[in-house]
Amino acid sequence: MTIHPAGSSSSTSHTLSFPAQTFAKLSPYPFLYAHLTSPGGPRRPSGRKISECRTPRIHPGSINHASGSAVVRVGDSAAVCGIRGEVLLTKDVADWKHPESSSLNSSTQPQEKTWETRRLEADEISSLSLLVPNVELSTGCSPSHLLGSPPTDLAQTLSCRVLTLLHTSQLISVDDLRIWHYPASLSAAAAPDPNDPDSVTVKAANQAEEDEEAEKPGIKAYWCLQITILFISLDGNPFDAAWGALMAALKDTKLPRTWWDADRELVLCSPEPAEARKLNLSNFPIALTFGIFTAKPDGLLNAARRKDVEQNWILADMDAFEEGCVREEVTVVVDEQQIVRIEKGGGGVVGMVEMRELVARAVERWREWKEVLHRIGG
Repeated sequence: MTIHPAGSSSSTSHTLSFPAQTFAKLSPYPFLYAHLTSPGGPRRPSGRKISECRTPRIHPGSINHASGSAVVRVGDSAAVCGIRGEVLLTKDVADWKHPESSSLNSSTQPQEKTWETRRLEADEISSLSLLVPNVELSTGCSPSHLLGSPPTDLAQTLSCRVLTLLHTSQLISVDDLRIWHYPASLSAAAAPDPNDPDSVTVKAANQAEEDEEAEKPGIKAYWCLQITILFISLDGNPFDAAWGALMAALKDTKLPRTWWDADRELVLCSPEPAEARKLNLSNFPIALTFGIFTAKPDGLLNAARRKDVEQNWILADMDAFEEGCVREEVTVVVDEQQIVRIEKGGGGVVGMVEMRELVARAVERWREWKEVLHRIGG
């Protein structure tokens, strides 16, 4: 931009320049396009390559009074996740029925389960609402989420997506959430009349049935996990950060030893930390979100830079600025080499070929998260 001040000759000129942040706010699409088409190769405004993700940093056990917690920072996005276990008595559940024996495991050791058993257990967790996640953004974490403001659509959407992935991945086994009662063997109740043979036979049979029924262990309560994910800072890609914080917190979660007090009809918990047990997580799903930036001759770009064909760039782990420039997003959730879930919204750029590339990059991201959790003892 050239300015000719008043009273000066036209040969004297002054160049007025703005910081890069100003240009990014005034013309975000051309600003991102200029970086992606730079002569040295496509680079994002943050300096990352288009497939490069921000390094996660994890601090587990950040909340002392929670059953499990963790603080996760991915770039400038930071979230703290706290998990609190609450007891839900079966007598307080309307129309509760004891699960079928085929899906029960009263031992404390995990057992190999069939697909049908896992499905029944997932339905049990879902029907009883034993997992209750809540994502909170009204913390002043970004200019769009002021402190004390009502819950936004994004916060409610994130909560639903986290809950759906918890159920879909079958990450948490219902065996870790069941609270069993193991009754002692009952002695003979009313003594039968020895002079009445029929009384002896009937009462003996009834007593045998009662003893057999009393010897069976039963579910008296469940652990209900209240999951709160609080964003301290938000700079794009909230779902990946929220899910990463949840995974780290679940790795840190310990539930106390519990038993059923038949006299008071209450669940009692041991205060000894050494008796607490960790969750037996069945897998380790990790999410990675991509955004597709499309540049085409529709007037969004400078006329001098328009081309006859559209150009597309797939950006991994977007920041807040890049999210405002894309119209198509894809979230891939993988557990090592297995695809757990794929979510896609907007646009039609990503096809089968591109999806394979995204899955391969998500597998690499899974290894990155696995390594980080392994270093902290997770």
